[in-house]
Amino acid sequence: MQNKAEKRKRITLTSKEISELFAEAIITIILLVIVNIAILMILSSIVTNTPALNEAIFESRNSFVENFDTEIFLSGKNILVPVFLVLDIAFLYWRLIRRYRQMQLRHIISELHYIAEGNYDHRIPFELRGDLNRVVSSINGLVDSTVAAIEEERKIEKSKDELITNVSHDIRTPLTSIIGYLGLIEDRQYHSEEDLLKYTHTAYVKAKQMKSLVDDLFEYTKVRQPSVPVNLIKFDMVQLVEQLAADFELEASKKGIEVQTIARPAQILMDGDTEKLVRVFNNLLTNALKYGKGATKIVIDVEKVGTEVVITVKNNGKMIPKRALDSLFDRFYRVEESRSQETGGTGLGLAIAQSIVALHGGYIYAKSSHAWTAFIIHLPVHRNKLPYPKNNG
Repeated sequence: MQNKAEKRKRITLTSKEISELFAEAIITIILLVIVNIAILMILSSIVTNTPALNEAIFESRNSFVENFDTEIFLSGKNILVPVFLVLDIAFLYWRLIRRYRQMQLRHIISELHYIAEGNYDHRIPFELRGDLNRVVSSINGLVDSTVAAIEEERKIEKSKDELITNVSHDIRTPLTSIIGYLGLIEDRQYHSEEDLLKYTHTAYVKAKQMKSLVDDLFEYTKVRQPSVPVNLIKFDMVQLVEQLAADFELEASKKGIEVQTIARPAQILMDGDTEKLVRVFNNLLTNALKYGKGATKIVIDVEKVGTEVVITVKNNGKMIPKRALDSLFDRFYRVEESRSQETGGTGLGLAIAQSIVALHGGYIYAKSSHAWTAFIIHLPVHRNKLPYPKNNG
């Protein structure tokens, strides 16, 4: 942004403002001279009309002359004039500084109006001192936070539009098929019971795809809520992943894939919401079976590292292109170019997994090479049992 590179500078007064300061100084000097003369006349009148005071001043003057061997105090004016001069200079300086501060404030207000006209990249560049400097810093900070809020709002609106577009696309495709096949049945445009069963089966499959999308969408929006509850309990992570591996063994064996679990140590007790974490590992294992083309092994590696548990779910199947790694956890993203639901699912699984991991105070990322494609999860061993942990996802 411009304010990052904008150089701080002092306020430059215009010729009109300099003239105003000069006029202020002349008027103030004239007024001070008049006031000084008036005060001197009043004091002189008081001293003249008060014999006792006059006599006391005379004796004090003689005492000063004797003690300091000088006649500098022979006249009262010699005392008052320097005092008045100092006071006049101080008052003149105060008046000019006061007016100069007003001019600075006028420049600040002008800059603020310029920003308010829509120039949100501009910042007040003046280098000031004291309260005005704090005012300028506060204004610039407020503009920064306002711009950030506007940008965040734009991102949210864009995100909502993308969500609606993607959901509409993914629902419309199977819904069109369902309506089409049910229309054939409604119009009795089938030649045999076999055709009828084929049409109803196709409609049933497409309906299941729609239900899967709706379920994933509901789960995604639920885990993205800032106050979603996390039911923390103490459990053994090793036991959890071993149970999940056993659940996927049959499906994996049908595809000629071996599911292996490695744990260091053999038991890792930690805090977490097991129901939500199971969803994470189910998504990762399902993806490994579905997209790990050519894979012969899926490995779930669980390791305790300091105050963290690091879980790696990897397979030795087809490598994920590097350009796709950074987008894997974006909602509705699919590695394949087409949005086929036969292979692509809903595109929400990894986004849901990322949100659940973030709810637990952890993070997840992916790495892929010709040897292994791995999803690595870092989770804290212990968590404060807050009823509504902040969602960092």
